[in-house]
Amino acid sequence: MINEDNAASDYIAILANEDGVNIIGLTRGKDTKFHHTEKLDKGEVYIAQFTENTSAMKIRGKATIYTKHGIVKAGE
Repeated sequence: MINEDNAASDYIAILANEDGVNIIGLTRGKDTKFHHTEKLDKGEVYIAQFTENTSAMKIRGKATIYTKHGIVKAGE
């Protein structure tokens, strides 16, 4: 079970700054695997949560990522 004190419950918001931004979710466990992909167009926002199954996200393209730790610019 995930609760607010667990880092796995963290959310991030991704704002696409160009068409074709790819978001790839990666699994937890012994073998890391791709388990989900999304493609965003410029101006679209994707809100994601780290869960018991999702340990990492790969973001390809120009995007702004908002987290509780700050803002990150990708692809620049």
